[in-house]
Amino acid sequence: MKILLVCAAGMSTSLVVQKMQKNLKDNEQDWVIEAKAAEEFNDVVKEYDVVLLGPQIRFKKAEFENVAKQYNIPVDVINMTDYGMCRGDKVLEQARKLGNK
Repeated sequence: MKILLVCAAGMSTSLVVQKMQKNLKDNEQDWVIEAKAAEEFNDVVKEYDVVLLGPQIRFKKAEFENVAKQYNIPVDVINMTDYGMCRGDKVLEQARKLGNK
């Protein structure tokens, strides 16, 4: 699975990405987890299976969903506490559930 984390500049999510990668199971080692800035979203979204938005851009969720639905890609907002505490295990679980819908 390819997971895209989107935030305002793509930098604050990089820590969350690292924590998520550390929590991948053995059968998930080929998964790709990347962080991008919101301004890159339209150009790269079709390359991913799941999109998670940083809480700071949650107000743009509908805008991101409108683009992602063209490619049948689910979009959700990362829980603010999980994001702030860099709980990679929780964010990864959210991505797994979103990818299985």
